[in-house]
Amino acid sequence: MRQRILVSALGAGALAVAGLTVQLTGAAAAPSPYTAGKHATELCAAPASAHAATCNALKLVDDKGVTPATTTPPATGLTPAGLRDAYKLTGLSAAGRTVAIVDAYGYPNLERDLGVYRAQFGLPACTTANGCLRVINQTGGTTAPRFDAGWAGEQALDVDAVSATAPDAKILVVQANSASFADLGTAVVTASKQPGVVAISNSYSGGDVSDAAYGSYYNHPGIAITASTGDKGYQGAPYPAASAYVTGVGGTSLARSSTTRGWTETAWSGAGSGCSAYNSALTVAASYDTGCAKRAGADVSAAADPNTGGMAIYYPTTKSSSTWAQFGGTSESAPIIAAVYALSGNTAGYPNSIPYTNPGALFDVTSGSNGTCPTTQWCTARTGWDGPTGLGTPNGAGAF
Repeated sequence: MRQRILVSALGAGALAVAGLTVQLTGAAAAPSPYTAGKHATELCAAPASAHAATCNALKLVDDKGVTPATTTPPATGLTPAGLRDAYKLTGLSAAGRTVAIVDAYGYPNLERDLGVYRAQFGLPACTTANGCLRVINQTGGTTAPRFDAGWAGEQALDVDAVSATAPDAKILVVQANSASFADLGTAVVTASKQPGVVAISNSYSGGDVSDAAYGSYYNHPGIAITASTGDKGYQGAPYPAASAYVTGVGGTSLARSSTTRGWTETAWSGAGSGCSAYNSALTVAASYDTGCAKRAGADVSAAADPNTGGMAIYYPTTKSSSTWAQFGGTSESAPIIAAVYALSGNTAGYPNSIPYTNPGALFDVTSGSNGTCPTTQWCTARTGWDGPTGLGTPNGAGAF
């Protein structure tokens, strides 16, 4: 599988990457298996066509491109307790509501690996036997698509992120036959028809396309549909995050600090942003000075920087073997936000409008950027709405 190096983090300071400047956290890092340096690589292959998607998961590897073998989570990885503390979610309950995850291809050991992750962090078991976990294909059947290591790693990140954010939520995984928009969209429709589903996470993106062609797959009032804005910085609006029916989720760098909150957040340099050329702007966003004539992204955001805020994940390296690593990308932030919607229990109408009516219940991210843009707020974090982080990150579930 072809993989491209996105970020190299060898220490504190500023690092130029593909014409951007990435600010690295200066705090001393916990012991890490990446002793020879680390950088992030993409898990999934590039889209096969203009009407297909790639997953937005990034994995830290060492300077030889290898994930160090470890039987325990990387000490630098974000834990469930840390994530819930950062976003003030501790003690909130999803009350058994279901978060659906849509991804491509099969993952035979998903239930086993999810069990390892949840046991490691003291989360309640989530199995098919106890009714917490269900895995189906894009038409609702039980015959799994073929295995793909990259997309299976994506699924591991997604189920672990939902588990970390909302440990008592039920999880439905719908596996599409391929990464085409048609197959992934069919899986979203199937997910929307399953009982108890209040949110559907889509940690993938492709090019900017029209809701006239694909919007029917994502148009499900009463269900929060979240989608990653991508990991390439400012490059225009990726689909399905650019859909008028979806909550587009950007990304941040998240680090512990001595602030009252206990954490600091800046816009992540890889967080996708931009304006759709095709899809309608959200009416509720009209007063937020997005600078876009049509749909603007992102709407909200959460941790996505694989180096600073990346999660410790248990994921498959082959069809039969799995290990620990540190993951990030907007594939981390999209399932986090889907799970926060489940914690809120508030998904009436089109839930992507809800944060715009209560932005004061979010942590506003006001520093950092993902590039240089003709309209400043498309790339640079500021007070209020901006492209990389939207309106901000969860401060409890009150904005959702």
